[in-house]
Amino acid sequence: MSAATEIAAAVRAGRRTARDVLEEHLARIDARESEVHAFNLVLADEARAAADAVDALVASGADPGPLAGVPVALKDNLCTRGVPTTCSSRILAGWRPPYDATVVQRVVAAGGVVAGKTNLDEFAMGSSTENSAFGPTRNPRDVSRVPGGSSGGSAAAVAAGFAPLALGSDTGGSIRQPAALCGTVGVKPTYGAVSRYGLVAFASSLDQIGPFAGSVADAALLLDVIAGPDPLDSTSSPRVPAALGPGLRDGVAGLRVGLIDELVDAEGVEPEVRDAVSRAAAALEAAGATVERVSVPSVVYGLSAYYLIAPAEASSNLARYDGVRYGLRVDGDDVATMNARTRDVGFGPEVKRRIMLGTYALSAGYYDAYYGKAQRVRTLITRDFARAYERFDALLSPTSPTVAFPLGAKADNPLAMYLSDVCTIPTNLAGHAAASVPFGTGRDGLPVGVQVLVDAEQEPTMFRVMQALEERAS
Repeated sequence: MSAATEIAAAVRAGRRTARDVLEEHLARIDARESEVHAFNLVLADEARAAADAVDALVASGADPGPLAGVPVALKDNLCTRGVPTTCSSRILAGWRPPYDATVVQRVVAAGGVVAGKTNLDEFAMGSSTENSAFGPTRNPRDVSRVPGGSSGGSAAAVAAGFAPLALGSDTGGSIRQPAALCGTVGVKPTYGAVSRYGLVAFASSLDQIGPFAGSVADAALLLDVIAGPDPLDSTSSPRVPAALGPGLRDGVAGLRVGLIDELVDAEGVEPEVRDAVSRAAAALEAAGATVERVSVPSVVYGLSAYYLIAPAEASSNLARYDGVRYGLRVDGDDVATMNARTRDVGFGPEVKRRIMLGTYALSAGYYDAYYGKAQRVRTLITRDFARAYERFDALLSPTSPTVAFPLGAKADNPLAMYLSDVCTIPTNLAGHAAASVPFGTGRDGLPVGVQVLVDAEQEPTMFRVMQALEERAS
């Protein structure tokens, strides 16, 4: 068994207490958090009370649930009742949500213990967790390097052993890319498989919540807890998903796996990363899968389409931060001046860049030329994936073109930063599921992630492939 599943089984059986488990993890946080900065807020006292409540349930003979006593870190764009939720932005200073996100409710109901709120690129806009009002997060594998983004705090929390499980959000790769750079498992479920209620929106047609974990089995455990219909989210799928745990070790014999030409050969993919994907393909073939190359032609336009669609949706979603209703307020002589000053002080450079880009793409005279055309490209990408999935059960590619890069290396070059997501963005545009699994190391001994992609609602197949790769990772 793996860390989270081991902990939950031991706590449920009374072999360990949730309080002892929590204290172990708080000690790790105390030892390294100052150098890693995975958290915006560690909820030590609240977590101790939650752990004691789990132990009381066990003592009474009740079952606390499948996550009994497991510490879980939450990305700080998931609403947590009465707890500051900042999105790593000054503009939400002092805001404490009056409700919990659905995924938070489900984690707590399953016996999970919320350890804290993790750092992120402001409003989830970034690929390095350097765009935070609270300073950068560092990669626990090498603290001179970035952990990836935007869910870098969650990835770092798991990689550092601060929590066995964490939740992040993925709009264009924000779970999978940091998972690859930090050497953890990271999953972006099918759009609608997990409720977005209580997730502070970046781009509503792309955002999806998913798990980070130290193993495939642990990721399956957490996804089983958080997935499923939610009447509070109109985009939530009504389908009750199949449990992932029972079929996890069914193997890949007979599965057809396609190696995506355009992503394996994408611009900037390092030789060591390409080699890891080739070794992953060979490992699956040795395990009984049929592996062939496949072309998904329109994915080469994914980056361009994404950086019109996502900023356009962000410019609309972030219009609500006006200095009137909640968060930061910078006074002015009139409402317009107050609004402008609040947004100028409250938002960081990357958020401003994307708001301006999105507003321009939606403006009169440019909507059809930019946003409309990007949506047509999105349709082409979805169709090309559909054709690929007629032949293949799963697809394979790099997750990130590179291993973790040094802090500051791409901070002044937005385009270079955007290219970090070239392999992950197409899946968000199509609304399908994808995951990153650690598979060996690359330059400087840093982790490499291999991406497994499947059609919508095919997570059970994806997890079988992930498990086979994990068992054969070098």
